[in-house]
Parts: sequence; C-alpha cells; structure tokens
Amino acid sequence: MRVTIGNPASAPQPLGPYSQVARVEPDGTGALLYLSGQIADGDGVAAQSRGIFRTLSALLDAHGATLDDIINIRTFMTDLGDLPAYAAVRAEFLTATPPTSTTVEVPRLFRPEALIEVDVVAAVPSGAPGA
Repeated sequence: MRVTIGNPASAPQPLGPYSQVARVEPDGTGALLYLSGQIADGDGVAAQSRGIFRTLSALLDAHGATLDDIINIRTFMTDLGDLPAYAAVRAEFLTATPPTSTTVEVPRLFRPEALIEVDVVAAVPSGAPGA
C-alpha cells in the first residue's frame, strides 16, 4: 500500500499547517483520496458552499478525480437552519448518485466567519491520471 500526503500546487493552498489530501493506493487498482475540511470566504452559507465545492473540485482534479468520484461527504454547519441553502448548492455540484453523507451542527468552526466546513473521501477510478 502506498500513501501520499500533500497539497497540490494547482489547488488553493491550506490556511494552516495541515495537508489537504491523503492519497491511499491499496493495490494498484485505483486510489482513495481523503480531503481535509474546506472552508471558503463569502457572505452567507450559499456563497461559502460554492467556494468550498470549487476548492474540492480543484483538489480532486489534481489527482485525476472529479466531484462524481466522492463516496463520502461530511458537513459541519454552525446553523442547521441554513441546510436548505447548502443543499441547493450541493445539488448544483454533486449531480451523480449521492455519496454517503453526514451533516452536523457545531457551535463554531476554526475561523469565526466560517459558517460551513466540508470534507470528503473520493475513489479515484483505475486508469485515471494520477491513479
């Protein structure tokens, strides 16, 4: 098994001392990507969600994957009352079979202005660039 952890130069860089992607290649038949939680600037949860999905897309693209390859998504929100706005944006970006999902309300995130944080796991198909 090979594990590579890092920050692709082609995607937005992390806001702190952490790696954004862990790539696990179990046996040469593809890879699993574990992406760190992402936040984004913007006024309101819809704007922040769009920024998050753009960053997730760039991180996945750097490893030969797309948003359609997401198999698990975890969402942390400071107000579940914003869930309909997030769900609408999520539906714009996740158009394939929905991944497994967890959404929880938290009292706050690591940046006071952040309303939402999302992390994902994706399965890179065998034969994809970087797979």
